[in-house]
Amino acid sequence: MTEFWLISAPGEKTCQQTWDQMMVATTRNNNLSTNNKFNIPDLKVGTLDVLVGLSDDLAKLDSFIEGVVKKVSQYMADVLEDSRDKVQENLLANGVDLVTYITRFQWDMAKYPIKQSLKNISDIISKQVSQIDNDLKARASAYNNLKGNLQNLERKNAGSLLTRSLADIVKKEDFVIDSEYLITMLVVVPKTSYADWQKTYETLSEMVVPRSTNLLFEDHDSGLFSVTLFRKAIDDFRHKGPLVRWLKVNFSEAFIAWIHIKALRVFVESVLRYGLPVNFQAMLLQPNKKNMKKLREVLNDLYKHLDSSAAAVIDSAMDIPGLNLSQQEYYPYVYYKIDCNLLDFK
Repeated sequence: MTEFWLISAPGEKTCQQTWDQMMVATTRNNNLSTNNKFNIPDLKVGTLDVLVGLSDDLAKLDSFIEGVVKKVSQYMADVLEDSRDKVQENLLANGVDLVTYITRFQWDMAKYPIKQSLKNISDIISKQVSQIDNDLKARASAYNNLKGNLQNLERKNAGSLLTRSLADIVKKEDFVIDSEYLITMLVVVPKTSYADWQKTYETLSEMVVPRSTNLLFEDHDSGLFSVTLFRKAIDDFRHKGPLVRWLKVNFSEAFIAWIHIKALRVFVESVLRYGLPVNFQAMLLQPNKKNMKKLREVLNDLYKHLDSSAAAVIDSAMDIPGLNLSQQEYYPYVYYKIDCNLLDFK
């Protein structure tokens, strides 16, 4: 995956002119970055006091949501116990890969209505992601308990269907045996989800044998169902299990919320820095890894007139060996990093 720089600069005579200048400086004359316009709709500005307070709140929210996005993606990797590629193809936003979603970003008017105040939109996003975080904690706890209990399965005959040995429950005739093509799997379904299971199990993979599910046993919480499918569909079927499906859906929701928070931050910071009326161009740069330092220098030259104090800090820092500029993260132009390297593979 990759890193993006989300920046904004005030409109010159027009916003298009700002865009053209940046393209000439970073792309047409050299190969410093791949760039896209980043579309932010006409949001309600509100008062200066509210904007200043919101700037701090959004910074905290940005950091919180990034943490949730990373937790969900890492959990996907743990559950799938698979290669980076297999995990990556499940980490989508609105059904597309993350780079495509970011570079073609469109504000979701249905989820985050722009007639609402900036504070309200921020609260909607905060509540939504807090709920995902709470749900993840509960599901992670249940999953980790199950994982721990698996080691004791053979020794246990008591407990729920998720933790007890099934040796005394299932019979030989419950399974398709010695078939080259077919295999029977067992699935524990909560009683509240029986109807959902019956409705959807045939569509969880293309290779489920129709009408092949049977209820073999029940305890007070759950039922043990068998289902028959073609052997080569096993991985597909596992990957569409309830936890993985929840992770896929909620990863997408959290990631989309995160990019909307980035958009809000760019809007708020651009109004605070460049003033009213709202007149700025938001731009998404995908830096060429080899030329990141050069790209910073070019952007600094292009925009240092916007804030001479920031430019001076950067100029002096460039002369001091070993000073880590990234800790400062303040430039003459509005800047936020979006790092899509979400997985920490051991």
